[in-house]
Amino acid sequence: MIHILTRDLRLAIRAGGGFGLALAFFLILVVLVPFGIGPDATLLEIVAPGILWVGALLASLLSLDRIFATDHEDGSLELLATAPLPLEVLVATKAAAHWLTTGLPLTLAAPVLGILLNLPAGGHFWLTMSLLIGTPALSMIGAFGAALTVGLKRGGLLLSLLVLPLYVPTLIFGADAVRRGIDGFGPQTPLTILAGITLGTLALLPFAGAGALRVNLR
Repeated sequence: MIHILTRDLRLAIRAGGGFGLALAFFLILVVLVPFGIGPDATLLEIVAPGILWVGALLASLLSLDRIFATDHEDGSLELLATAPLPLEVLVATKAAAHWLTTGLPLTLAAPVLGILLNLPAGGHFWLTMSLLIGTPALSMIGAFGAALTVGLKRGGLLLSLLVLPLYVPTLIFGADAVRRGIDGFGPQTPLTILAGITLGTLALLPFAGAGALRVNLR
């Protein structure tokens, strides 16, 4: 398990398709938003939580199709499927590697990029907390979608269509937690729901992803 995790981390860094591409996309999106909606500071404060969450969500999509595709192309996925390591553990490990190379860097960069959108000072902490709690769910859902589409031609587009609807609850409660924190209301309720979503995906989707891999590898 640790060997697979470290291997995926090295491959993501060498290929440049992990945190570098995701952070670049996140930065470009945040820079372009003020040009699109205008430089009104009050308006930017209002839309900043949602824009930052949408940016992190879309940036995490960029490398989802490579979670299993590389192993499938070189034949190592079939070997991993016959190894003593359960497929459920493999799916969870792949999701963890994706989060470490994409979700965690986005979480750390979001408060800094929030300055460009005039995010109020009280929102930086809650933005970090909501992303820290919610982005593991994005990676786990993405690993499940990647398992469903592995081996398909042009599976990247289908993968995006599959996982985007599943991302919506995480997006809603994550952005709502930041807004509540900025407005001075208690963000505990949306954060608790967000944590429940993450724990639910971590508990259920490794088994669903493993089942999808077994079907696709037959």
